[in-house]
Amino acid sequence: MTKRWTRRPEGSTWGDWGPDDELGRMNLLGPDQVLKGVAEVKEGRAFLLSLPLDLPGGNLLNPRRHPPRLFATDRDGEPSYNFDVSRLDPKFTDVISDDAALIHLQYSTQWDALGHVGGRFDADGDGVAEAVYYNGWRAGEDVVGPSGGSSPFEGPQARRLGIEKMAQTAVQGRAVMIDLRAHLGDDRTLVDMAMLDRIMKEDGVRVEAGDMVCLHTGFADRIRDMAGNPDAEVLHGACSALNGRDEALKTWVRDSGVVALIADNYAVEAHPAEEGHGDCCAFLPLHELCLFQLGVHLGELWWLTDLAAHLRAAGRSRFLLTAPPLNLPGAVGSPASPVGTV
Repeated sequence: MTKRWTRRPEGSTWGDWGPDDELGRMNLLGPDQVLKGVAEVKEGRAFLLSLPLDLPGGNLLNPRRHPPRLFATDRDGEPSYNFDVSRLDPKFTDVISDDAALIHLQYSTQWDALGHVGGRFDADGDGVAEAVYYNGWRAGEDVVGPSGGSSPFEGPQARRLGIEKMAQTAVQGRAVMIDLRAHLGDDRTLVDMAMLDRIMKEDGVRVEAGDMVCLHTGFADRIRDMAGNPDAEVLHGACSALNGRDEALKTWVRDSGVVALIADNYAVEAHPAEEGHGDCCAFLPLHELCLFQLGVHLGELWWLTDLAAHLRAAGRSRFLLTAPPLNLPGAVGSPASPVGTV
C-alpha cells in the first residue's frame, strides 16, 4: 500500500522495491549480474544487435512512426555542411559538417520504457478503474500528455517511469538467447509455454532470475531483405512470436525473474493478439504483464541473427549484453545500439 494505491494487480511487483520505484525488475541487474555476464565472455568477440535505424522503412508497419530524417544544422541561414571555416578567417583550414535528426524513438531497434504502456485498474479500491502505470504512477500526473502550446502534439513527458531511469542502470548483465527460428523456421507461429519449454530443453537453455532473454525469430532478416520497402502484409504474417494470451507463458515470465524480454520482431508478442478471450482484456497482454504489472522492460526489432548463429555453432546460449537506451529524460521509449559479447 502506498499513497498512490491501496491495491495492486494480482501477481504484480508493485511496491516490491519501495513505494516510489521506477525500475521494476531492472533492480535485479546489479553487480552480481554484471559479473555473471562478464563470465560468459570467452572469445572477446562483440556483435552489434541493432538494425540500421532507418529500417524497417516507410510507415506501413505503424502509421504513427516514420523513418528518421537527417538534416543540417543552421549556420546564419545556411546549412552547416561542408562549411569552410576560412570564410570566417583565411588562416583556418577546417571544413565542418554538423547535423541533426528528427527521430521517432520507437521506429526501429528500441527499448520500451515502463511509461509506454499502462492500464485501467482500480488502484484506489473504490470500484472505479483509473488510468495508471507500473507501481501506481498516474496518467495525467506522472505521465503527462500534451499541454497544447504551439502544437497539440508538443509537451508530453513521463515525469515518472521515463527511459532515463533505465539508462541510469547502464543495462549490462547476462543475457540468454532462445533460438526460435532454428526450430520453427520463418512461418507464423504463436509460441506458447509448452512450445517454449520444449525448445529450451532441446537446446539446453537455462533462464535464471536477473537474466535478460533474447528471442531470435528471423523477423529482422525479413525486414533487412526488404531493403527499406517493407511489405506489411507479408511481415504481419511472418515468423514466430510469443502468444501473450497463454496463461502458462505469463506465469513463466512472472516466476522466472527475467529482467527484460527482447525479440527481433515487431512487438515481442503476437500483434494483434490471439482473439477469443472474452470482452475485457488487454490489447497487448504481454505488454500489460511486463510493463504495467511486473516492471519488465521490452526490447523490439533487435538484430539477433549473427549472434544467434554464432552461439548455436558454439553450443552456447549465454552472453554479456550491454544495452543502455538514450539517457533522454521524459521519453517513453528509445532507440538502442545494443552489443552482445561472447
